[in-house]
Amino acid sequence: MIEHNERELEQELPHESAQSDQYLLTEDDCAEFQSMMPERIAAGEDLQTHPHMLTCERCRALVRDLEYIAEAARQLFPVEAEPPDELWAEIERAIERGEA
Repeated sequence: MIEHNERELEQELPHESAQSDQYLLTEDDCAEFQSMMPERIAAGEDLQTHPHMLTCERCRALVRDLEYIAEAARQLFPVEAEPPDELWAEIERAIERGEA
């Protein structure tokens, strides 16, 4: 989790907006958001539109970094959509021989 104090968080908010006076982030806000990120990502949620992301540059930077890492991993280790047809034939032969 990204560590930062409340003073840093308050400085990151756009103080010109009315929203910044109403919503000051705390470390607990970031910790809560970050703890729920895996479930939200797995559910297909667009984190960029989450209210916390609209006000927290640190969490936006974290999500950008994670998206970059995920894309690099996909390029390094591409996943085949379907196993090759010959794999099933090999599995059937192994079952018939009693090797599976």
